[in-house]
Amino acid sequence: MKDKVSNASLHGAKKAKKDEFYTQLVDIEKELKHYKDQFRGKVVYCNCDDPFESNFFKYFAANFNALGLKKLIATSYKPSPIANTQLGLFGVDKVLASPKGRPKVTANKFIINEVSDIDGDGAFDLRDVAEQLKANKNNEWAPLEDEGDFRSKESIELLKQADIVVTNPPFSLFREYIAQIVEYDKKFLIIGNINAVTYQECFRLVQNDRMWLGASIHSGDREFRVPNDYPLEAAGCRVDESGNKYIRVKGVRWFTNLDYKERHEDLVLYKKYTPEEYPLYDNYSAINVDKTADIPMSYVGEMGVPITFLDKYNPDQFKIVGALISGPLGHELGATKTQQIRPNGKTTLEYGPIINKKGYYGRIVIKNKKI
Repeated sequence: MKDKVSNASLHGAKKAKKDEFYTQLVDIEKELKHYKDQFRGKVVYCNCDDPFESNFFKYFAANFNALGLKKLIATSYKPSPIANTQLGLFGVDKVLASPKGRPKVTANKFIINEVSDIDGDGAFDLRDVAEQLKANKNNEWAPLEDEGDFRSKESIELLKQADIVVTNPPFSLFREYIAQIVEYDKKFLIIGNINAVTYQECFRLVQNDRMWLGASIHSGDREFRVPNDYPLEAAGCRVDESGNKYIRVKGVRWFTNLDYKERHEDLVLYKKYTPEEYPLYDNYSAINVDKTADIPMSYVGEMGVPITFLDKYNPDQFKIVGALISGPLGHELGATKTQQIRPNGKTTLEYGPIINKKGYYGRIVIKNKKI
């Protein structure tokens, strides 16, 4: 459960345990710059991050003093090949013994309370961490008793200590992950797929202004490093000069409940409403808007906009009424289950957006607060 991200096209890879996708440091830096003042005096927990490999851990360790962190905690779900070759940095006496007498391969926990450039080379890396853990009793490295799953008792006890959780949780467990963060009332900044907002639990958080999209990723895809034995079969994959492999993943977004000023900037509206350009849905009383940029400036009623509208959503400018999406969300909104003719000629009954019996992608229903 290292820095991972996925979408539907990668779901099969997860089942095959080829799901080790490492968030690039540049993407972390671009997002975190919007929240720096909010980390001062806080305990940060990266609970899906192998400390030996995670760029989340490296970022917070390297910027520990600049951010004014109180404590940094990182745990891994399972050990990495890198960890297995570098445990000696921290002292093998802490490795748990297996029943047969051999060292037990474990998940790891780092707790950092203080950082400094021990070797004086001007950089802060894993070797500096190791030296500090040995020299400073306030810092700690230890193997975990269990597998390090974020739902485990050990991980939950660490979560209770945290103020802010920052990581890239597994897509397949995104609902459970969000539910746990909400249960323990934590601030968070995590990576997921934009389609997660169509989950009932996640949508309600967005609708009630308890979760929103982050500042730095609004469209396109993102590149993630993968293990060297990962097969590169999809378009956009590459290998760099050092032999590291990368894949590109669509629909990546940051999800957070940390506020930032850009979220409160009004979306500039310039188009006029006409019935011809903005038809009503067959099964719900709202007009259809195909692009966020095309939201009409003077329409007072409800409007169905693409899910990617959330990239520009300002809660001071718009109200989210509900989600016109097939399934429970469409039913909750009050959409009528209506016949849709599919491209193959077959018909189905759907709660999702339909115009002239043609189905559309899911829509978020909004109203302009400032009219």
